Amino acid sequence: MQTLLRRSFIAGALALAATAALAQAYPSAPVTLVVPFAAGSGTDSVARAVAAGLAARLKQPVIVDNKPGANAQVAAQFVAKAKPDGYTLFMTTNTSHSANPALYKNLKYDPIKDFTPVARVGELPFALAVHPALPVKTLAELLDYARANPGKLSYATPNSTSLVAMESIKHIAKIDVLGVPYKSSPQAMTDLVGGQVQVYVADLGSGMGMLKTDKVRTLGITTAQPTPLLPGVPAIGQTVKGFDLTSWNGIFGPAGLPPAVVQRLNTELQAALADKELQDKLAQIGFQVWPSKTPEEFAQYVAGQLTHWRSLIQQAGIQPE
Repeated sequence: MQTLLRRSFIAGALALAATAALAQAYPSAPVTLVVPFAAGSGTDSVARAVAAGLAARLKQPVIVDNKPGANAQVAAQFVAKAKPDGYTLFMTTNTSHSANPALYKNLKYDPIKDFTPVARVGELPFALAVHPALPVKTLAELLDYARANPGKLSYATPNSTSLVAMESIKHIAKIDVLGVPYKSSPQAMTDLVGGQVQVYVADLGSGMGMLKTDKVRTLGITTAQPTPLLPGVPAIGQTVKGFDLTSWNGIFGPAGLPPAVVQRLNTELQAALADKELQDKLAQIGFQVWPSKTPEEFAQYVAGQLTHWRSLIQQAGIQPE
């Protein structure tokens, strides 16, 4: 018995030593941070700022790799199949990990089983904007106009947040507005400015430049409280009672990421996100830093958001493709 206990103790000690060695050795090469949306999108802007902060902590380059397409499915599938060594990470949002499972019948990845949660990063608000030619100055007036002109307005939808936000508004307010799919947020904003679509729920990260100009008219913000970045713009929930949508952002690795690597990444991300200069830089694009304390806390949050978004999508009457 003593021999077995001694062997067990030695095996445990060796495992701990190996884990500590792995944590100290990682990373020994550049890390790739995959982003599921195009360059210039809100998630891309956040990823580049966070990548710089993380690189300084890891003492290795963190390279942002944009892989847009299929509402974040292209990037999610790529990361899910990557080697779980910590050198391929995924900066993604509720699009891939909360909404897609309820939006697509044959999703080729599992947001829980195929990924290792590392850390939540924060929240990116979205704002509802319209083309200034529309004869409306408030969200209430937009809803009245849409009811009086059923099927005559169209809205841009480059990601699940834009889609679910607008479909939720349509469902609650009982209006008929046509959705037009887009591959990227910048193109959606370009077409709103050009009048090809009349309504767009845009992320502040990519849309802030236009949202503050007279080229569009900003009527509401998705967060529960107004943001000082858009003075005078009320929360959508003040007009559309029952509207409740949070667009979150976080970092994952492929399933099977070694615990030592997960802990190292989480620790360095926590430190990077605590930096006031990085927080201020992200705040300029409307991003609120809101990190999870542990990978386990983030995993629980992801599971909860998966249920919440499925409920939102079902309540809005969105049928899976």
